[in-house]
Amino acid sequence: MFISFEGTEGSGKSTVLDLLCAALGSRGVSALRTREPGGSELGKSLRGLLLDARQAVTPEAELFLYLADRAQHVRQVIRPALAEGRLVLSDRYADSTIVYQGYGRGLPVERLFDLNQMAVGGLWPDLTLLFDLDPAVGLARARARNTELGIEVSEGRFEAETLAFHQRVREGYLAWARRFPERFRLINAGNSPAEVYAQVENMVEAVIFEQ
Repeated sequence: MFISFEGTEGSGKSTVLDLLCAALGSRGVSALRTREPGGSELGKSLRGLLLDARQAVTPEAELFLYLADRAQHVRQVIRPALAEGRLVLSDRYADSTIVYQGYGRGLPVERLFDLNQMAVGGLWPDLTLLFDLDPAVGLARARARNTELGIEVSEGRFEAETLAFHQRVREGYLAWARRFPERFRLINAGNSPAEVYAQVENMVEAVIFEQ
């Protein structure tokens, strides 16, 4: 079973993922928690290039760096884990590139879908949880988190983007989710942390314990 977690900056998906992995572990579920960019050894190097606010990266270069990260991630990490029968939980996956570089940057969405299809070898999640939040709220959260952790430069390139960019990303996510309703489930990330976690836990348990 492969589940991806998507959303705009500051939507809380990474925090929920941490809690979920701990809860599943206590129930004896062997889950691999991974992320993009940076889920593979190659990806760890690419992550620095992609997220560093000092890097001036063209949309096209950004796209191909993400595709390289993803191709390696799928081949080296995700497929082997799935072959072992493990649950894979990924903090971002191919939908992020289609939305951020497509709807956000203005690259052609259909072409991005085809390129990602090649990069992942046809492997798409069984379930994608989309954490939806007002971009102004999420961006404020994300910038405050980065400042607290001291990563506003090393991992703050997307947080430095304009609010208009993040609004396009949110609209893109919602449009993409409508295109694939059988896979996407919408999470209202504006609810309380407890409510958000409970909704996610119920959805995940429904697919992994009742299949």
